[in-house]
Amino acid sequence: MDNMKILIDKLARAHTLSKDEWVQLIRGRTKENSEYLFLLARKFREKYYGHDIYIRGLIEFTNYCKNDCLYCGIRRSNKNARRYRLKKEEILSCCRTGYALGFRTFVLQGGEDGYYTDEVMEDIVSTIHSSYPDCAITLSIGERSLESYQRLFDAGASRYLLRHETFDASHYARLHPAALSAANRQKCLWDLKEIGYQVGTGFMVGSPFQTPENLADDMLFLKRLDPHMVGIGPFIPHQETPFAREQAGTLSLTLFMLALIRVMLPKVLLPATTALGTIAPDGREQGILAGANVVMPNLSPQDVRKDYLLYDNKICTGDEAAECRQCLERRMNSIGCRTVVARGDSLNI
Repeated sequence: MDNMKILIDKLARAHTLSKDEWVQLIRGRTKENSEYLFLLARKFREKYYGHDIYIRGLIEFTNYCKNDCLYCGIRRSNKNARRYRLKKEEILSCCRTGYALGFRTFVLQGGEDGYYTDEVMEDIVSTIHSSYPDCAITLSIGERSLESYQRLFDAGASRYLLRHETFDASHYARLHPAALSAANRQKCLWDLKEIGYQVGTGFMVGSPFQTPENLADDMLFLKRLDPHMVGIGPFIPHQETPFAREQAGTLSLTLFMLALIRVMLPKVLLPATTALGTIAPDGREQGILAGANVVMPNLSPQDVRKDYLLYDNKICTGDEAAECRQCLERRMNSIGCRTVVARGDSLNI
C-alpha cells in the first residue's frame, strides 16, 4: 500500500492528521487515491445518515453588501450589479411555497446589508418561527456582534452559516479589504457556537494564492471548531471583480477536500453546493458520491435569482422552486440516494 493510502487509513482511524500529513496528502492526491478516499467517505456518511440527502430551502433575500471582498460578485464596488431587497412578505411567501414542497429548513442568505437591522431580522425570524415551528431557520448574513447573534437566536434562528473562507491571516488579507480580518471572522464562529447555534463554516477551494499549506490550516481549524456543518466549494471568478481573470478551482480538488472532511468529521452535515453543479453538469451528484449529504435548492423569487451572483454562470437561476425540488430528487435517485422531508439536524453534537 502506498504512503497516501496509509495516510488516508490513518485519518479514517484517528479522524485527525498533523499539518505535515495534511500537506502531504493534499499534494499527493491522485485519481486512484481519490477513489479510495471517496469509498471511505461514503461508508462514513452511510453509517450515520444512510442514503438520506437533506434538502434546504435557500432564500437569497438581499444582494446589497457593505463589504468589498475581491472575489465576490455582489461586492460593494460592483456598480453593474442590479441590487434588490426582499420585503418581509416576500420572504414569507418563499417560506409558504417551500413548506408546501416539503422543506423543513429555510436558509436566509444575503450580503451584509445594513437595512436588515437586528430589529428587522428579529421580526422576520420570529414570524417564520411562529408560522412554521417544526422548521429550522438558518441564517447566513455575515459578521455581526455577539449581542446581535444572541437576539436572532432568541427570536428562533437555530443555525448559522459563516464560511471562514481561509484560516491563514495573510492569505485572508489577500482576498479581502483591510476592514475585514481572519481573526474577527473566526471570533464570530466561536461566538455563534457559544450561544448554542448549530454552526456551519467552510472555505473556498482553489482561491487565488491558495497553497496546500493553507488547506492544511483549514482542516486543522475545522477539527478544532468541530462545527455541525461544513460548506466548501470551488472558487469561481466573477467578471466584475479584481479576480475576473484568475483560474477557477477544480472539481477534483474540491471533491477530494469534501471527502477528507467527511472522514475527519464523520457526523457533520456536508452540502454538495450549487458551485459544484456550476463547474460540472453532474457536480452535485459527484459531491454526494464523495460524502456530501445536503443539497440546497433555491426558493428565491425567479425575478431576482439572476441578480444574486457571487460568481459567473450560476445554475438554476430560471427554474421554479418546484422544478428545482423535482430535479434534485431525480438526480439524487439516479445515484442511489433519496431526498428526505426532515429538519435534518446535525449528528455532530
